[in-house]
Amino acid sequence: MKSRHLLMLSLGGVIGTGLFLNVGYTINQAGPGGALIGYLFGGLILFMVMNCLGELAVYMPVTGSFQTYATRFISPSAGFSLGWMYFVGSAATAGVEFTAAGILMQHWFPDVPIWIWCAVFMVLLFVLNALTTKGFAEAEFWFASIKVIAVIAFIIIGGAAIFGLIPLADRPTPHLTNLAPSGLFPAGITIIFVTMMNVIFSYQGSELVGIAAGETENPEKNIPRAIRTIIFRIIVFYIASIIVLSAIFPASELGLMESPFVTLMNLAGVPYAAGIMNFVILTAILSVGNSCLYASTRLLWSMSREGMAPRLFGRLTKNKVPLNALIFTMLFSLLSLLTSVMEADAVFVLLMSIAGISVTISWMGICASQLMFRYRYIKSGGDISALKFKTPFFPLIPVFCILFCLLILAFLAFDPTQRIGLLYGVGFFIACMIFYQLKLKKTASLPTDIEDKNKESLDIR
Repeated sequence: MKSRHLLMLSLGGVIGTGLFLNVGYTINQAGPGGALIGYLFGGLILFMVMNCLGELAVYMPVTGSFQTYATRFISPSAGFSLGWMYFVGSAATAGVEFTAAGILMQHWFPDVPIWIWCAVFMVLLFVLNALTTKGFAEAEFWFASIKVIAVIAFIIIGGAAIFGLIPLADRPTPHLTNLAPSGLFPAGITIIFVTMMNVIFSYQGSELVGIAAGETENPEKNIPRAIRTIIFRIIVFYIASIIVLSAIFPASELGLMESPFVTLMNLAGVPYAAGIMNFVILTAILSVGNSCLYASTRLLWSMSREGMAPRLFGRLTKNKVPLNALIFTMLFSLLSLLTSVMEADAVFVLLMSIAGISVTISWMGICASQLMFRYRYIKSGGDISALKFKTPFFPLIPVFCILFCLLILAFLAFDPTQRIGLLYGVGFFIACMIFYQLKLKKTASLPTDIEDKNKESLDIR
């Protein structure tokens, strides 16, 4: 992948359901002020995670990324557990995207069951991922470009509508009345921590920079550039969108079943707004699902090479695509077909919670890996100035990130709707560690020498 592919892959991996649907849901739950604080706080955590990942990915650019780092710098059992944890979360996120795509298709085909559209999009993305990585990266570049342009247009039109430059169909010019202090926190302050899973889920995908490092040209130059740009753009896009939506719509009007982006464009009188915006959002959602399938299959492929997953997942097609890993990943996406027996919004929230908890634990693993790497690097006589990319304010950034993520998980214990997901998530992680110790410890062949940077070009394209 070239620099532009890497940038748009990670940026595009974040601009999807998390922005177009989940932001409205978060505002509805936590209020405008709660959503702003939540996404700013989440942006701070994202900044810390990406800097930790950047140091590791530049030093050791391998396909599989943080699972390999955790294996080498924490312990093999931690790498095994984090790898499977992230795999399940990323595969579940693909299921979220298929569910969201099915919900959007109700705009054009209200009589067709949502689960049928989930199945159609699963087949479509399976075929796209079965192509070469180069073709996948090029497609993602253009998909992500469309999303970025659409979000910028939405922010401009929404900003103009707030101050009356563009009239709204069914309401007076809102100005900033909905952002009055009395309405910022309708459900209180503590709800912010409960809804942080929505925020973490929304920011998931940024770590694709690390997973794609082994397939990137000139990683020492392109990875730092992508990380610096991604953090700024993601936070700006999310915060600006929250301000626009919160200023125009009362929190009670926002939810999951229709994108507020589409509603606003309709109110602003943009010709064919609903159809155009729904198509853009559909493209964005499928793009994120595509990125999740890419991340999951590459991670599974990487683990199979280290004895942490069945070896059949390491087999490549003539086009150097891990097809067996892709097929197994798609099985998890079948969870989106639960929409045939459950309400679509309930399936969406369930899968989003699974993915959010998995990513939170994975982010903790990234920061712990960087912390252990730096200490081991210094202990082995390494020169800090020789690192091409360094995490600033070490060790504060990795330590604070781990503590913040632990705080978020702790608050989930007080939310009955997410407590079960938390217990299953933490339980799955612990079960993976125990399984590795009992079954795989003696058979897995894992390099642990910090000097063996393993900067080989992995046989995957």
